[in-house]
Amino acid sequence: MSLTLTLPPKVTDRAYARLAEINEAAEAPKALRVAVEGGGCSGFQYDIKLDDPAADDLVLEHGGQKVVVDSVSLPFLADAVIDFSEELIGARFTIENPNASSSCGCGTSFSM
Repeated sequence: MSLTLTLPPKVTDRAYARLAEINEAAEAPKALRVAVEGGGCSGFQYDIKLDDPAADDLVLEHGGQKVVVDSVSLPFLADAVIDFSEELIGARFTIENPNASSSCGCGTSFSM
């Protein structure tokens, strides 16, 4: 019997810094919620939004900023990297997910 170790997602310093900028302008600071839902053009899609932590969330914290993942989404995001990207086409939080077997061009939908 082999033991498989899965690691929680990693959040880059750039993502935490952008979350801090967002929260500086907000009346009440929020956590960045990263979830996986059924749907999208590849079977699953990411849902990224500002939210309050819930009791069953994994809370990743750095510099007072929090990124939360619910217990249902956590296995889909094992070993993933949550980042923030600024490109000519726009700025957004991104997820590099080693569990996804394919993804679509929108960057928010994937399959396993």
